Formats: sequence, structure tokens, C-alpha cells
Amino acid sequence: MSELVIENNSQVFVHFDVEMLDGTKADSTRAHGKPARLTMGDGSLSGAFEVAIKGMKKGEKRRFSLDANQAFGEANPDNIQHLDRGQFAADADLSEGTIMAFSTPDGNQVPGIIREVAGDSVTVDFNHPLAGQTVIFDLEVLDIIQRG
Repeated sequence: MSELVIENNSQVFVHFDVEMLDGTKADSTRAHGKPARLTMGDGSLSGAFEVAIKGMKKGEKRRFSLDANQAFGEANPDNIQHLDRGQFAADADLSEGTIMAFSTPDGNQVPGIIREVAGDSVTVDFNHPLAGQTVIFDLEVLDIIQRG
């Protein structure tokens, strides 16, 4: 039996670190001690990310960068909302940079970053925190499962 490689229908378990160009770590599955499960071809990963890891084998490590359009997209000004201070709990931490969960009309939770508080107006950014950024992935393949 030949060694499995990541293909279009693979489910892949990986550890990865995400870094900014200045070396700042933005995320790490290693730090959390829990690998990520990725499913190739299900639409959750960017095409460029899938291309970057396709063909990798179990145990293989790869470091690669993706620009904003290939990773988390450009920041969308329509995703920045100005909300009334009264919509927040009295004890809510509205410090600039605070990330908090917001409920969507369909009941899902989405993260928003507090960008500014001016009087009764709270500016919340619903873009992905890494939108508009080139990011570097340091990835290690732990396991590959081919789906039927």
C-alpha cells in the first residue's frame, strides 16, 4: 500500500502556527495542544491554502505564506458597525481591542473587535482579525484519512 498524501477528498489532522510578517504569533494549535482537523474540498479552506498542502505526507512539515486575498481576505468596510452603547451590558469590557461574541439574527455567534468608543457610539469590526494581512503558516501533517 502506498503512503497516503493529501488529496482533494482528504481529511487532515495538522498542527500549525500562524505568524504575521513581523514574527508575531497570531494562532497556534500547538499552544492549545489540540490539532486542527481540515477537510479538503469542503469550502472551508482557501484554494491557495489547499494548493499549498496538497501532496504532503504524514509527518511532513511545510512553511508557507499566503497574502491577504489567499488567506483571510481583505478587510471589508461594510463589516465595521457603529452600535449604540445601550446595546451592551453595563459591565461589558469595551476597551479598544477587546474581542467579544455577538449573536446573529439566526442565533449563531460571531466575533467582533471593539475598535473605538466615542460617547454612546461603539465601533465594532466584524472582519476576521487577520483580514488584510499576509500570514505565514508553519504546518505539520499528523494524520491523513481519505474519504470515500
